[in-house]
Amino acid sequence: MVRARPLSRRTLAPLALALLAPRPGRAAWPDRPIRLVIPFAAGTTTDVIGRLIGAALTRDLGQPVVVDNRTGAGGTIGTQAVASAAPDGTTLLFGTSGTMATNPAIMPGIGYDPRRDFAPVVAVAATAVILAVPSTSSIRDFAAFLAAAHVAPVAVGNAGTGTTGHLTTALIALRTGAPLTAVPYRDAGRAIADLLNGTLPAMVYHPLGFKPQIEAGQLRPLASTGAARHPLFPDLPTLAELGVADAVVEGWWALYAPAGTPEPVIQRLNTAVNAALADPALRAELQRQGLVVAGGTPAALAAQTAREVAAQRALAAAANIRAE
Repeated sequence: MVRARPLSRRTLAPLALALLAPRPGRAAWPDRPIRLVIPFAAGTTTDVIGRLIGAALTRDLGQPVVVDNRTGAGGTIGTQAVASAAPDGTTLLFGTSGTMATNPAIMPGIGYDPRRDFAPVVAVAATAVILAVPSTSSIRDFAAFLAAAHVAPVAVGNAGTGTTGHLTTALIALRTGAPLTAVPYRDAGRAIADLLNGTLPAMVYHPLGFKPQIEAGQLRPLASTGAARHPLFPDLPTLAELGVADAVVEGWWALYAPAGTPEPVIQRLNTAVNAALADPALRAELQRQGLVVAGGTPAALAAQTAREVAAQRALAAAANIRAE
C-alpha cells in the first residue's frame, strides 16, 4: 500500500501561489477576509498600532482585515498560531521586538523560530524607551543616577520580564558597571504608581506612557535609549550622548506572514503598508503616540529580525535573563 506523504511548506508554497492566481470566474488574492493576529490584549500599544494598519489594509485591499487578539504567554500564543497557519495570505501577524526577538532569547522551547517560520513583510514603527525617576528624587541627572547606584544598588522597575525596559536596565548595568536591580511588574500602571509614591526609585518605560507625568512635573527623565533624541522629548539626551557606548535599545513593530506565503502576496502587502505609512494622517497619529515611522522592504525587515535576535540572545546570556 502506498502511504501519502504530508505536504511540507516547500510543497505548499507553489501550490498556494497557483491557488491565488486569477482563474475564470474567480478573483485574484485577496478574495476573502484576512485575519490579523495581534498577540496582545485590546487597548495595548501593539493593539492600537495594529488596528491602524489593519484599517489601512482593509481600504487598500478591498477585503476586511479582521483583528484577532490572540493573547497569552508574553505574546507567544498568538505568534505560534500564525507560525502554524496556512501560507495562503489570509493570516498575518502584527509582531513586536518582544515576540520576534526577545521571547526567543529568553524562553526555552518557545515553539517557533522567528526567521524560519515567518515571511517578513514590512517594519511599521519603533520607539526608544526612557529612564526616569520621581521629581522628588535627589537624583538630578544620569551621572547622579550612576553615582547613586555605586553607593547602593538602585532598583529599576519595568513592565515585565523581557520587556524593552527590562533589557535596557540590564544593558546599562553591563555597559557602565553600575549595580542595578531590574524589578519586573505584571502591570505597568502599578509600576508607575510605585514610582510616583516613592516606593520605586527609578523605571524604564515607553515615552508615551511617561508623558503625562513628565509634563505634570511628577517625573524627571534622565535619558532615552534611541539612536537619536526622541521626538516627544527633544531636550532629553540619549545614553550614547551621555557616554554609554553600544546602548541603543528600541522597541519595534512589524508585519509578518507565515513562511511560504507567495512572494506576490508579500509584495502586495508591503506596497499597501508602505503607502499607508506615507499617508500624512496615519503618520501624524503614530508620531503623536511617540513612534518613529518605519517602512521599507521585506529584505530590510528580514535583516532587522536576524540582527535583533542575535543581539537579544547575547544580552540575555550576558545578563542571565530567562523567563520564569
